[in-house]
Amino acid sequence: MSGRALPCSPQEIGSLFLFEKLSAEQLGQLCSAGRVEKFEPGPVYTEGDPATCFYVMIEGTVVLSRRVGADDVEVTRTSQRGAYAGAMQAYLGDRVRQVYHNSMRVTQPSRFFVLPAEKFADFMAENFPMAVHLLEGLFWGSKNTERAVGQRERLLALGSLSAGLTHELNNPAAAAVRATATLRERVGKMRHKLAVISQSSYTPEDMANLIDIQERTAERVAKAPVLSPLEASDREDALADWLDDHGIQEGWRIAPTFVQAGLDVDWLEQVAAAVNEEILPNAIGWLNYTVETELLMDEINDSTTRISHLVDAAKQYSQLDRAPFQVADVHELLDSTLLMLSGKTGERIKVVKDYDRTLPRIPAYPAELNQVWTNLIDNAVSAMNSTGGDGTLTVRTALKNDRLLVEFKDTGPGVPREIRDRIFDPFFTTKPVGEGTGLGLDISWRIVVNKHHGTLQVESEPGDTRFQVLLPLTAPADETPEESA
Repeated sequence: MSGRALPCSPQEIGSLFLFEKLSAEQLGQLCSAGRVEKFEPGPVYTEGDPATCFYVMIEGTVVLSRRVGADDVEVTRTSQRGAYAGAMQAYLGDRVRQVYHNSMRVTQPSRFFVLPAEKFADFMAENFPMAVHLLEGLFWGSKNTERAVGQRERLLALGSLSAGLTHELNNPAAAAVRATATLRERVGKMRHKLAVISQSSYTPEDMANLIDIQERTAERVAKAPVLSPLEASDREDALADWLDDHGIQEGWRIAPTFVQAGLDVDWLEQVAAAVNEEILPNAIGWLNYTVETELLMDEINDSTTRISHLVDAAKQYSQLDRAPFQVADVHELLDSTLLMLSGKTGERIKVVKDYDRTLPRIPAYPAELNQVWTNLIDNAVSAMNSTGGDGTLTVRTALKNDRLLVEFKDTGPGVPREIRDRIFDPFFTTKPVGEGTGLGLDISWRIVVNKHHGTLQVESEPGDTRFQVLLPLTAPADETPEESA
């Protein structure tokens, strides 16, 4: 938007704090290169447009805003003379993309000194060459630092995830190794028992009955009910008494295995009725090995299934085999992240999932959203650890104002009011030196706001801190996500 051109007074612009140290000659050069314009209430320039001018307010009221999704969020409102905005990085030339990084409007008739971007760059280079070099160094140095520390942030997250995944994989892997070793021993004993039985004077009918009982026992193991501790104890006592009454040695040791397999006194009565009394002890011993091998195979199956599930969760988390932008289920992403971080949450922090499963899948960059979840969960866990390590992390999803809400609530000490406005700033951290880079929330904010056109906000009081991510349900018109498999 163009304003109404007015005469430029070197004396007037020299009264602005930005120019008060300039010489009369320099002020004259500025007036010759620039102009004074008066703007009526309304927009002056728009975020994302080419940055063509540098604006310094002489009088009036200016509002600067940033676009967040479909909304313009006010970030600055001021009536201070000398406030400046616009093409402030023109001195970098075409080495960076020169666009307005915010939108500016005035709320009352306002006058500005307006300097074209190329004139601003020339004036800076001619009159302040050392300052230009310093500014260039600060700009590129901060970019390099941010890039390096951002990489460090990702490596720290990867290390944390690797430790958690290793811990989670170790348990089922160790269980499978133990069960395999025990299974080998039990199969050996079963072969020995079979050899003893085959050398005895069993009729073909007895052998057929034993094999039939073995098959039906294996089927019962697969359908074993889950008993309460009291029910299991009562059944063990009843089985041990029955085994003792029938002359079976070490009935107290066999009974718990039979109970775990779903066998009861009625089943043992059927076994006793199917074989001769003299071979009952050997039959019970053989069935015991059968039950043990079935239970061990179930344990191996459960362990390897758990490992497979963890590997699938790791693939889901990393999104290595997925399109960068796709229609995704946030619950799958949240579950994979929580699983990856389960080693960090530990047993002292209770994790509650309050999901609205009716929510639709949304267009997203899943791998980057997983990074957001990781940062927010990590911060919540750190906050609760700072007060002893106990607490509850509640992950909630819901529909809020036509957007998908993902909320992370922790019972930590809260975010102090005096720093609440700074927590999304780059390099700001409250963690001890060496434990945080200060980029986790900044990166999360960029992913949510810049990449997903959503919002990231925090509500906090002691014992109730909530980081809320709001994501649009549909993709922008110029972005087309792939359907995930």
